[in-house]
Amino acid sequence: MTDPAALAARYLDTWNETDPARRRALLAETFTEGARYRDPLMAGEGHDGLDALIGAVQARFPGLRFRLAGRPDGYGDRLRFSWALAPEGGEGVVEGTDFATLEGGRLAEVTGFLDRVPA
Repeated sequence: MTDPAALAARYLDTWNETDPARRRALLAETFTEGARYRDPLMAGEGHDGLDALIGAVQARFPGLRFRLAGRPDGYGDRLRFSWALAPEGGEGVVEGTDFATLEGGRLAEVTGFLDRVPA
């Protein structure tokens, strides 16, 4: 298995990247071509769908960044990690835990659970 902490960090780097060309490169590096993401509020598939989701989150929460909360872990083709979306040095505005399956060391499917959401 790919190092869980490194893969989770690369995943969050993708969500934090505001430069469209760099974000597309990270998507290709981190996710399979047909990767799927879903949580209770949104879903997307493929690099185009994921790119649109990331852009929408960045537009909704300008200036906030994702960071790991705790230590990612995994086994076989499974990955689990928690995260917070927060201002620099601040408390998480949105918090969650994601579960992912891997193919060839890249993310194939991510299911997100939202633990804390703003009103």
